[in-house]
Amino acid sequence: MKNTLYLVTGAAGFLGGTICRQLIERGDKVRAFVLPNDPAMQFVPEEAEIVEGDLTNEESLKPFFDIPAGMDAVVLHIASIVTVNPDFNQKVMDVNVGGTQKIIDLCLANSQVKKLVYCSSTGAIPEAPKGTAIKEVDYFDEHQVLGCYSQSKALATQAVLDAVRDRGLNACVVHPSGIMGPEDFAVGETTGTLIKIIGGQMPAGIDGSFNLCDVRDLAAGTIAAADKGRIGECYILGNKPVSFKDFSNIVSEEAGCAKVKMFLPIWAANLVASLAEKAAKRKGEKPLMTTFSVYNLARNNTFDSSKAEEELGYHTRSYRETIHDEIQWLKETGKIAA
Repeated sequence: MKNTLYLVTGAAGFLGGTICRQLIERGDKVRAFVLPNDPAMQFVPEEAEIVEGDLTNEESLKPFFDIPAGMDAVVLHIASIVTVNPDFNQKVMDVNVGGTQKIIDLCLANSQVKKLVYCSSTGAIPEAPKGTAIKEVDYFDEHQVLGCYSQSKALATQAVLDAVRDRGLNACVVHPSGIMGPEDFAVGETTGTLIKIIGGQMPAGIDGSFNLCDVRDLAAGTIAAADKGRIGECYILGNKPVSFKDFSNIVSEEAGCAKVKMFLPIWAANLVASLAEKAAKRKGEKPLMTTFSVYNLARNNTFDSSKAEEELGYHTRSYRETIHDEIQWLKETGKIAA
């Protein structure tokens, strides 16, 4: 859409940056919202116009929403604080819930904004019993999910759906599961795990599973939601679950490194994690392993993405292809030895 300006929050992040690159590759105009002095700003494509600001500061958001006359805008709200610490955190709530509310209000206050796509998380959806694929829901309750991050995403998602129902906002929601792939400049959780496996720094894994998508497929799915996602609808962007063992075996095959030898059963991992948490608390340090991270590997990680596949044309590449490409990128950027 040549006369459309795409406003992307979280543009210096892993998913936000990939979305910016894909939009620019197809010839779209992009305005990127990034935190002031964010070192990752250098990775935002140079074709994007950068606006610095903070989601918790409405004044700093106003220039981001200052759209040239005669242009329409589509907002892709990707920014959030991700934390694996389950404890309540006011900053997480201020950014993820309060920031989203400010974005909603500014979208509604500006007639040039034609659509909002909110990037939620599969963590906002209540977990279904094992053996049942988790599907989209149309109501979000923070008391039905575990951990501050998931609770903040549930509250923010419901705020978007309330604005659709009560205030006429044209918006839809995407729910990515986990994220991996090349161009993770900030080295997130999964990339960090990959580097540890390759460097032989992971003596043991955990006998659980996770659900991870290639960042390029998540970006394409989010852009497809901007193009054709239906108003008030939610779309899960997930993949097939993969066991930690299968994942790490693919990593060692693709990187040519030693395999992780041992995988702790969940009960043992929980025991180790609770001891690690107690010891870390005594020393005032960060635990190497937490009971919450064990829960995330033990939980039901099977998500049904068929709605996104049918309506948005969403698809995912294989874990092997993503891991291959990510290892290649890690070598090219000197994050691991070539």
